Amino acid sequence: MKEEYDFSGGERGKFYHADSELYLPIYLDPEVADFLRKLAEEKGIEVHTIVNDWIKKNIALVETVIQ
Repeated sequence: MKEEYDFSGGERGKFYHADSELYLPIYLDPEVADFLRKLAEEKGIEVHTIVNDWIKKNIALVETVIQ
């Protein structure tokens, strides 16, 4: 590593995008993943649609208990 770097020509925030989304990897147990794949195939939808729906429903359930 250099002792000193020259950032005088740099541009602050060049790669920052306020509306960007962060995609987090989610690791499922094999039996859960198999169940979700089969269910998604039966319904003709993507696995992420089922997972998002379940998570939204769980959030709503938790919110009713907290309030």
